[in-house]
Amino acid sequence: MTKGATVSDALLDIEPGLAGLAPAVGDHLRGLRGALHLRILGTVRAAMREQGRSLTGGQGQGLALGVRTAVDTFVDAVAEPDRDLAPTRAVFHTLGRTEYREGHRVDALRAVLTLGARDIWAFLVEQAAAPAATGGTPTGPDARSTGPDAGRAGTAAEGAGTAAGPTGTGAGPAPADLYVIAGALFGYVDALAGAAAEGFLDEQRDTAQDWATLRRRLVTLLVQPDPPAGEVLRAAAEAARWPLPATVAVVSVHGTDAEHLARVVGAGTVATVIGDAVRLVLPEPRTPGRLDQARQALAGRRAAVGPAVARHRARLSYRLSRRALGLHQQGALGPDPVVSCDDHLLTLLTDWEPGLAGHLADTVLAPLAGLRPTTRRSLAETLHGWLRRQGQVVTVAEDLHTHPQTVRYRMRQLRALFGPALDDPDARLVLALALRSRPTGGEDHSNAG
Repeated sequence: MTKGATVSDALLDIEPGLAGLAPAVGDHLRGLRGALHLRILGTVRAAMREQGRSLTGGQGQGLALGVRTAVDTFVDAVAEPDRDLAPTRAVFHTLGRTEYREGHRVDALRAVLTLGARDIWAFLVEQAAAPAATGGTPTGPDARSTGPDAGRAGTAAEGAGTAAGPTGTGAGPAPADLYVIAGALFGYVDALAGAAAEGFLDEQRDTAQDWATLRRRLVTLLVQPDPPAGEVLRAAAEAARWPLPATVAVVSVHGTDAEHLARVVGAGTVATVIGDAVRLVLPEPRTPGRLDQARQALAGRRAAVGPAVARHRARLSYRLSRRALGLHQQGALGPDPVVSCDDHLLTLLTDWEPGLAGHLADTVLAPLAGLRPTTRRSLAETLHGWLRRQGQVVTVAEDLHTHPQTVRYRMRQLRALFGPALDDPDARLVLALALRSRPTGGEDHSNAG
């Protein structure tokens, strides 16, 4: 059976009434095989033309073969209702896969099959309604026998008609038999359409898995520590059908729905899951409106947009967005769900390595460590304000809601503690970074790990 199939193995399972048909009914249908081929192929050709397709290409030839196979299997299965249908279902499973590969809808083949089934039914009804004079048991004056054996001949003819139904050699099945055949026919077509749909979905799933693998490899190559050789990256991009951009931005998004997010963001975005988050690679992010479009598409999701960089520096954008997402999840980057790394570069710098900012503060703010907590706090706040305001005492006093003389007094104390460091640009930068992470100058009681 086809993978995952739940349809019946034989026509008898679809229509148990077939067991009651006389053998002559099956023989009659077998005699119509050639006519059914011609008629159903004509119907299928017309249906495909309406869909803008033809039977001359590879898929068309496959459908023509499928039609012949379906007709042959059906007429043989009416005669032998326990015949295995698996080989024919396999043909239509393959046709379903081809339908997906050629970009057709999942219901296109079912529509063709349904039209074919209706035409077979119409043909059989026409055959059943054909005059008996075209074949079957002779009727009318010319059919009467004369002579001493006439009675026996007439009786034998009537017996033959009873055994075979009104089928003979040309007339179709009896109405009761037609109803049984109809049940078998439409159930059979449903089974073939189901096999085709299953093939379509199998191909869709397999293709999606293949694409996911190709894109995962592409994204991994872009963000790996050592940039890949140019030909390797070009080959991966070609396999994934992704035109190599000059610049990229990597976006890290909380979740694992990579394919969905790539489709939502659009604009040629490729994505995969690395670690515990989706990594989107957005091509040519400086294109007007592209980053805004990505942010809108990610509305409601926690995400960090890495900086736009040259393609060979994609790893930098990836690492920044990865770290930013981690900090964002800790609440360090503000309330907006989607943040830009470029807006938080200082935080990324100071908090890149957990515990490093705390160690920096412990080291450079050591002169404050021995003071009483209230004195340490007031001096730390004054030093932080003085550094930020570039020594403007009056402005610092306004920020701290205190008198300028108080600021000057505190600064004399700070100069006694820190000495010439307050006049060294590098030392002032380090002090500013330390006070940014610990503005009161106290000990860090957070978890450094």
